[in-house]
Amino acid sequence: MRPSILQPLFSDVDTLKGIGPRLRTLLTKLIDRPGEVKDPRKIDLLWHFPSGVVDRRNRPKINDLKPGELATFDATVLAHKGPKFKGKARFSNAPYRVKLEDSTGEIDLVFFRIDPRYIERQMPIGEIRYISGRPELYADKLQIPHPDHILTKEEFDNFPPLEPVYPLTQGLTSKTLQKAMSQLMPLIPALDEWQNAEWLKKNNWPDFQTALKSIHRPNEIEDISASSPARQRLAYDELLAKQLSLALVRRELRAKKGRSIKGTGAMREKIINALPFSLTGSQSMALSEIYADLESENRMLRLLQGDVGSGKTIVALLTAAAAIENGHQVALMAPTEVLARQHLESLEELAGKAGIRLGLLTGREKGKVRKQILLALKEGLIDCLIGTHALFQSDVLFKELAFAIIDEQHRFGVEQRLALQAKAGPLGAELLVMTATPIPRTLLMTNYGDMDVSKLTEKPAGRKPVTSRVIPIERLEEVMSGLKRAIQEGAQAYWVCPLVETSEKIELAAAEERHAHLKQLFGDKIGLVHGQMKGEDKDKVMAQFASGHLPILVATTVIEVGVNVPNASIMVIEHSERFGLSQLHQLRGRVGRGERQSSCIFLYSSPLGATAKARLETMRSTEDGFVIAEEDLKLRGGGEMLGRRQSGERDFRVANVPGMQELITAANDDVKLILHSDPDLTSDRGRALRKLIYLFECDEAIKLFRAG
Repeated sequence: MRPSILQPLFSDVDTLKGIGPRLRTLLTKLIDRPGEVKDPRKIDLLWHFPSGVVDRRNRPKINDLKPGELATFDATVLAHKGPKFKGKARFSNAPYRVKLEDSTGEIDLVFFRIDPRYIERQMPIGEIRYISGRPELYADKLQIPHPDHILTKEEFDNFPPLEPVYPLTQGLTSKTLQKAMSQLMPLIPALDEWQNAEWLKKNNWPDFQTALKSIHRPNEIEDISASSPARQRLAYDELLAKQLSLALVRRELRAKKGRSIKGTGAMREKIINALPFSLTGSQSMALSEIYADLESENRMLRLLQGDVGSGKTIVALLTAAAAIENGHQVALMAPTEVLARQHLESLEELAGKAGIRLGLLTGREKGKVRKQILLALKEGLIDCLIGTHALFQSDVLFKELAFAIIDEQHRFGVEQRLALQAKAGPLGAELLVMTATPIPRTLLMTNYGDMDVSKLTEKPAGRKPVTSRVIPIERLEEVMSGLKRAIQEGAQAYWVCPLVETSEKIELAAAEERHAHLKQLFGDKIGLVHGQMKGEDKDKVMAQFASGHLPILVATTVIEVGVNVPNASIMVIEHSERFGLSQLHQLRGRVGRGERQSSCIFLYSSPLGATAKARLETMRSTEDGFVIAEEDLKLRGGGEMLGRRQSGERDFRVANVPGMQELITAANDDVKLILHSDPDLTSDRGRALRKLIYLFECDEAIKLFRAG
């Protein structure tokens, strides 16, 4: 269970004074939480850091006040002067004034449309109040309209001279959030130190409690900056917690006994002989690494990352064949139905020549068809089942599952990986996960630290480079003319419509509008696919395009991954400035797969922002997915690159991964030392590190602690 000292931080925010149902709803909208947590907790509020500060340290006397200069001072309330009300009226457009004085002079506070009773209660005549606001000149006289703060002596004693400014949501005021935060400060516990003493001293970092308090109650403006000792310390805490938990999970997996899958090599030989090309050096290297994992008695968990067109699918088939030769079954998971069907089509011929029996299970297979597939799977009549999330369902039972391959792995969570492995019985399934998004080393360490990694860095022989051009939308007619000439010569083209993050309907409308426009220019043989189409309709259009019946396919980003039409040699991406680098790279990877010289046209609307300009220049200058991935990491950040930001998940609460390479490397080294010297985390530092892992909710490692 979570250590008792941390329990108060994980209680609901509605236990704070002043947080009722309405404010709780607003905080739910505002505060980031781990994916499985629905209701905001105090710890989530503490990780909501200020974005700036208001400096209220200027403490002049009344006679020293200057127009427009933020000031905080104390004065005695002399008099109230406001409009007279008749009947039930409580508000007036006439100003309501409160006169104050100190030893040097007098000044008026001015309020408009305010209930006099409220002001009278807040500032009784004869009492001292602390005022913070900006004086203004009116008729050559200084006054302060609607001051920011009116405080009693007791309130002022708890008032921060540097007032943090937090990101807000509509309906939530800064004062309300400040009150909630002030209640949290006494709850931040003093915890046993989990950091190495010399490392702390070298970096001049405070302890955890001091660090977190100084961000919400800064003594200097610099305290809230990302480079401050407090922020750096907390970022390192998070990186250490994440990497330590990944290392513990990896160690536990390695300790579990797996199968030794050797195979005969017969099926693999038939597949290789049927290939129209030779395997690349990196494919051969990756295969030897995966075969070695399969043959070992330790549990396999390997990430295969390959650039667009590097040949991951062939590697997947050959590794599947190794398990099938040994009498086992294989599951091949894809995140979308389009990609699952694409895998079936691309593997069917080669699998058939090797005698491998493939099956397909997606959400579309229903009724009698689904029952037949499930029966064949259970009886062992399907060697490799290709499917989507439908494979996780409880009635999907294998006869002898031993190997699972998950494509585009970042779209599946750890729980889903474990659910699929569980279908393989007590020994679990050997696991190969694949991604077409090249992942920089920084993200490999922080997000995939529980896996061994193989890379495909070459493209199969015969692949021609794609010519990339960046063209303003004003030259659309010129692009249309060039497209018309290419179509007349037998080429096929994709036309991808703008990404609209706020609405699928707007994105669809843009695609339909472009589709109608192209039909006017090129005739009726223009296809359209988008995410809201039924699967059967989508497949029908894709089949017509693949057969060459449709020269142009208008699409939304549904074609980003997995679509393979070798004759398609032109990719036009409209409003390319709206896409991320990874998406642009994946889209461009749909062409350059056949004999024709291929081209990709990035259409953009002016003016271009600095980030969009940098993206398009990167796409124009290189096809290297690993170079593009590094640049994408700099421009966008790790969570967005890996597809998590769109779903509301954040990998890190404090750490800014792209900008913290040195800290990530240091945490990686620190974890190795910790597990070498204290493998069970039983030393004083080890027990403190356990609290750290709970604090940052690294759940998989926590499950290991609970298990023993």
